[in-house]
Amino acid sequence: MRWRPRSLLARRLVAGRGRGWPECGHALLLTLLLGACQPAPYRLDSRYSSANQDERIQFIILHYTDEDDERSLHLLTEPAYQVSAHYLVPAAADGTSPYPILQLVADSQRAWHAGKSRWQSQAGLNASSLGIEIVNLGYPPEEAELPLDQRRWPPYPEAQFQAVAHLLQDKVAQYRIPPTRVLGHSDVAPDRKVDPGPRFPWQRLHAEFGVGAWPDEARVAQRRQEPFPVDALPWQQALARYGYGVPQSGEWDEPSRQVLRAFQLHFRPARIDGEPDADSWARLNVLLEQYVP
Repeated sequence: MRWRPRSLLARRLVAGRGRGWPECGHALLLTLLLGACQPAPYRLDSRYSSANQDERIQFIILHYTDEDDERSLHLLTEPAYQVSAHYLVPAAADGTSPYPILQLVADSQRAWHAGKSRWQSQAGLNASSLGIEIVNLGYPPEEAELPLDQRRWPPYPEAQFQAVAHLLQDKVAQYRIPPTRVLGHSDVAPDRKVDPGPRFPWQRLHAEFGVGAWPDEARVAQRRQEPFPVDALPWQQALARYGYGVPQSGEWDEPSRQVLRAFQLHFRPARIDGEPDADSWARLNVLLEQYVP
């Protein structure tokens, strides 16, 4: 096979031979070809490895798409929408087994899924997380002004949940993700997001698959009998210690209530009112006992 220059410029230079090209054109071609063959003026030595490093992926964030399968795929792949996720789990399987999951972005690349976000000491979690979008329609748009626990939320089909849970198992093991870093979008952006919503079965995910955090229910029942603070500051301190980005204002301002609602969405979905109560306080403190040294 005859060698052909790969670059457009080189091909044009070769094509110009014998057609009245000046000698400088031939000299330029020779310079290009010789330069491409020269070795780099350095040598990489990889004998030494620093212990001071960690995985890029430190969080897994779950979302729902708020759209059907076709529209979800379109939004997550078209450049005009500026949004993506590493994985998309459709609502309807095609009848084949195993359940199909679409990988839209390689794990090594940053997907644009979390937006303005914060957890523990880190902000802007796109750079340090995997994003999993689950096709689910969320609540009806006409119910957007209702309290969260008065909206109608569609369930997650069993086959879809099983697929998500097994994917999470694999990724948690692969990247050694701690339980407190498997999160919903509402956990890391409580001022603007509510997904994956109150119907996502976090408790089952923990109990059956060993993924994510969940408070020990027996211990919660005990702690529920204890007094709980009404003032905002103890709640703000405890929520921040667990990982939520919450202001330490000492006031029950709207950002603080948004964070408490996000906590309830995840750990007490039966009532999501943003009000301090004995059950929420018990759950928060049991989580701190179990997961936060």
